[in-house]
Amino acid sequence: MKKLTLILTAIGLSILLSVPVFAVSPREGKGTGDRYKKTDDRGSTLRGLNRLNLSAEQKAKIEALNLAHQQDIRPIREKMADKSVELRRLWLQTDPARNKISAKQKEVRTLRDQLEDKKTAYRFEINKVLTPEQKEKLAAYGLDRKTGYGPRGGKRGKGASGPGMCF
Repeated sequence: MKKLTLILTAIGLSILLSVPVFAVSPREGKGTGDRYKKTDDRGSTLRGLNRLNLSAEQKAKIEALNLAHQQDIRPIREKMADKSVELRRLWLQTDPARNKISAKQKEVRTLRDQLEDKKTAYRFEINKVLTPEQKEKLAAYGLDRKTGYGPRGGKRGKGASGPGMCF
């Protein structure tokens, strides 16, 4: 009887301790509230614009701009990823060539600059769609407001502002 009680207690305790493990999904734990979502219900990747009371026409224009922007930057992002992989391979060689690495880094920086230029043009296009009141609200809220805590939007350690995609 003592042995059966001990076995049942051990089984019950193991079940009790393992239930929370299965109750949490892989995405939970770092906050799953709406403020952490990058997209709204329509799939728009523009955080903060959902608070501006946009008209249906404005929403349609912004979503079209967003789609065009995403299609415009996709090839640049792909090239940047390819160049970053090449750069990583150059660094992993036993005797890395300084000139090749410098040239590859310059290519990655050039692509990054192209992305920034496209992002700037995209933001100016969105700005044309908004009314002056909406622009004021957006400036007060902040379009690029980071989620998380701390000065870098929750990023901690050297990697938050370190070498970037390469390492």
